Amino acid sequence: MRARLAVSLLAAAVVWPGAVYAYRPFDSTDAAVADNGAFEVELSPLSYRHDDDGVAWIAPSARFNYGFAEDWEAVLEGQAEHFSNLPSRLTQAALSVKGVLQAGSLQEKDGWSLATEASALLPGIHADDGAGLELTGIASRRWDWGTIHVNIAAELTRGRRLGTFAGLIVEGPDAWTVRPVAEANYQREFSISEETSFLLGAIWKVRDRLAFDIGFRHAWVDSRPDDQIRAGLTFDL
Repeated sequence: MRARLAVSLLAAAVVWPGAVYAYRPFDSTDAAVADNGAFEVELSPLSYRHDDDGVAWIAPSARFNYGFAEDWEAVLEGQAEHFSNLPSRLTQAALSVKGVLQAGSLQEKDGWSLATEASALLPGIHADDGAGLELTGIASRRWDWGTIHVNIAAELTRGRRLGTFAGLIVEGPDAWTVRPVAEANYQREFSISEETSFLLGAIWKVRDRLAFDIGFRHAWVDSRPDDQIRAGLTFDL
């Protein structure tokens, strides 16, 4: 009942007028935030995952951004996973504050855009027991040929262990209507587990405030495969 209730609440939040982010379809994010007073919705109505637990349908995965001040936003995120032989679960829940420390090419200025994000890692339902903290440094830069985003994070995991995360996103030219994208990540919970992942995909910019995305992600979690097909959209309200 708790899992179904959480799924229903998350789905309702997705369609609620005025509801609002990371950066689809990636695990890392960019050094940009929602405009002051604006809501941004990052939504995947349906995605696919296959790992040691079997096949899971992720419906939905959502991130909501609200620009509460100039160069600052609040972020609420999470996803519901459904299995044929296991209870549904709510995972990857987090509440974050993200701010731009240095305006750069993502803000239509010269040089690197620099940002930081502080996250409270929230308990899930039927998964992700406990709570944790994460602090991420983000650097982004855009050129005519494309854009890169670098993420470095330190984490106190939900299991009360230290962890680290490093991510790199490479995008094609921003002027292209459909641009290819790629991502490489490394994540480690010390003395417990490590994960390496790669993603290939594309982002279709329909207009300034609407974009669709698709990506295929392959990961090795302690040498075990984890495959995902991600699809979704990002829009402002």
